[in-house]
Amino acid sequence: MFEILPIPAFKDNYIWLLIDGDRAAVVDPGDPLAVSERLRALGLQLESILITHHHADHQGGVPALLEHWNAEVFAPAAESITGRTCDLRGGETLEILGQAVSVLAVPGHTLGHLAYTVPGALFCGDTLFGAGCGRLFEGTPGQMSESLGRLAALPDETLVYCAHEYTEANLRFALAVEPNNRQLQERIQRVARVRDANQPSVPSTLAEEKATNPFLRCAQPEVIAAARRQGAPDSSPVSVFAAIRQWRNAF
Repeated sequence: MFEILPIPAFKDNYIWLLIDGDRAAVVDPGDPLAVSERLRALGLQLESILITHHHADHQGGVPALLEHWNAEVFAPAAESITGRTCDLRGGETLEILGQAVSVLAVPGHTLGHLAYTVPGALFCGDTLFGAGCGRLFEGTPGQMSESLGRLAALPDETLVYCAHEYTEANLRFALAVEPNNRQLQERIQRVARVRDANQPSVPSTLAEEKATNPFLRCAQPEVIAAARRQGAPDSSPVSVFAAIRQWRNAF
């Protein structure tokens, strides 16, 4: 398994740096300067770039990085990605730094959004966050609900490497949805200590997300009740998801 390090970027982005010896890959390099500085500081050769979706803070650094490194660029075929060398639609298996990487189609935040998985790790872009999920800029609640279900089916011990430091804000919303969730209350305290120490709150584990993230808990009675109070027309998972996602937008 390669080493995984965060590269903070912009206000709250994380670019994920994958390292095997002196070889490297990056996930969602929106900021080319931050990536280049870290690669040079560590004496690494960039071989691969993995893009989850087309938003500039995730793929805007690709052209500048390609000026200095002859890297393959793996990206959604359905989205406009400058510098893409390999079109992906989900279902593929890549070899990155000698490791098999599975590609999952997870539309919702954008229509072509992808996630990348290796045993024990998930790089999910803006689909799943610590205690939250991405906004539906292009997809439907049904698409996003199905995509989150696809991620939730991965092993519980999977580490969730999302692309933003949103956990504290998401936890405040999660507590409004499920005020009686003890594991959620405990997670709020743990994350507060981590953030007070200026450390990342991610990765979390998928087990932790399934226990505390309301968007993965749409079949739980307290989440259903909260969604119905917000106007969900019925108790189906998609209706519950749509109601709490709309609530989160205005929270």
